[in-house]
Amino acid sequence: MRRSAARKSGQSNSIAPITSSAADLFRSASSKASSKEMERIDNLFYSYANISSGLIDPEGIENLCSDMEVDHTDVRILMLAWKMKAEKQGYFTLEEWRRGLKALRADTVNKLKKALPELEKEVKRPSNFVDFYAYSFRYCLTEEKQKSIDIESICQLLDLVLGSHFRAQVDYFIEYLKIQNDYKVINMDQWMGFYHFCTEISFSDLSNYDPELAWPLILDNFVEWMQEKRT
Repeated sequence: MRRSAARKSGQSNSIAPITSSAADLFRSASSKASSKEMERIDNLFYSYANISSGLIDPEGIENLCSDMEVDHTDVRILMLAWKMKAEKQGYFTLEEWRRGLKALRADTVNKLKKALPELEKEVKRPSNFVDFYAYSFRYCLTEEKQKSIDIESICQLLDLVLGSHFRAQVDYFIEYLKIQNDYKVINMDQWMGFYHFCTEISFSDLSNYDPELAWPLILDNFVEWMQEKRT
């Protein structure tokens, strides 16, 4: 009986190293695969990066768009910048590139192109879209300490980011912005205010708009203009 117990004990001890070895092999293989993927992501970055700056610059982004057969003004390129958390308009750092492409599981141009439809779906989820909308404004602040964006650029950005969601509101607001003379620039508070206007206010009757609430003044003026336009 003692010999049998000893054998069982011996068998149990021999299993542990085998199991441990299998786990180590799996971790090692996984680590190597991840390392290879990151190497391909890095190589892809350097194929578009400017050698002297070490960044993907506007020319590099245009080349990337050309290879993906996507126009550089396509909103999905802005979505890609959002996914990377890119800080400077028209430029991608290696760290930003790694962050975005790893999240998208894309280590080739073809994979990146195929990831764009899913990225678009991700951005359009309500919980993500408000963050993307705010990001699109910050991304266009190209000067140090800049806090506002000129009306012409805002009109283009509204059409790009919000046009497919709230076509009528965007068209009327752009029309208003182009004819009014009180505002030369739009700030973040006004930008976000218009998003909340689109999601909360009945359009086009504006029946639940209350100017006594804390709406930006530009929206009070816009609503007044809309009401005059109707009559």
